[in-house]
Amino acid sequence: MARDEQIARAGRIAGRFVGKYMPKAKAAGNVAAKQFGPSAKHSKAFVKHVLPATVKPIHSLWHQIIAFLFLSLAGMAAVKTWRQMDTLSPVYVFIAIIFVVVTGGYGLSSVRKARQISKS
Repeated sequence: MARDEQIARAGRIAGRFVGKYMPKAKAAGNVAAKQFGPSAKHSKAFVKHVLPATVKPIHSLWHQIIAFLFLSLAGMAAVKTWRQMDTLSPVYVFIAIIFVVVTGGYGLSSVRKARQISKS
């Protein structure tokens, strides 16, 4: 299921939740329900339209933050390994290179995912 479909589904579920409980109170003759019944319908429409529009930028921002953290970790490890290359054992250098490649790759994939989310 695509991310937009999940967000739309969450909006529909929230709208049904609001609509489910307000009519029951209205049928019981509750004065507050009669007064706030139209508000429930408006809040249902608000949630249905606004929720998908706010979740998408937050999702993209999350991936940008993760990308920054992982690229920073990879950069710091690469600089430290490069500066101390002559004093480190070959095993440590190999492990550091693997760490830099994995964290850098994950950071770059998060950048790509953030761009893909913001374009859609």
